[in-house]
Amino acid sequence: MTNNLDSADWVPEACTLPTIEQPVRVAEFDDFFTSSVRSTVRPKRTRLDLVLRDGAEAVGRDLAVRESTCCSFFSFTFDTGEEGPVMRVEVPPAHVEVLDALEQRALAQVER
Repeated sequence: MTNNLDSADWVPEACTLPTIEQPVRVAEFDDFFTSSVRSTVRPKRTRLDLVLRDGAEAVGRDLAVRESTCCSFFSFTFDTGEEGPVMRVEVPPAHVEVLDALEQRALAQVER
């Protein structure tokens, strides 16, 4: 399976978010990446760190809670790094392709 966030086929079967709501969630992530994420770091294959803008942690936490509800394989944690607040997104090895797609989407939005 090729994970492309521009198409519906990237969403894994483990996701319980209703299909009709999935484009809305993708748009929420796009907005979050554009307005709240300063940069991305991929310290390991199963983890993506999103370096957040100041004041963006509350938005990230809200999105993380809602995403964890429908995609339980995601693990979100928050920390403070040298560059500021960090939202860590981790997945088990079986879902690395989903994390790859999420990273691609984040990079496309952050680089704008």
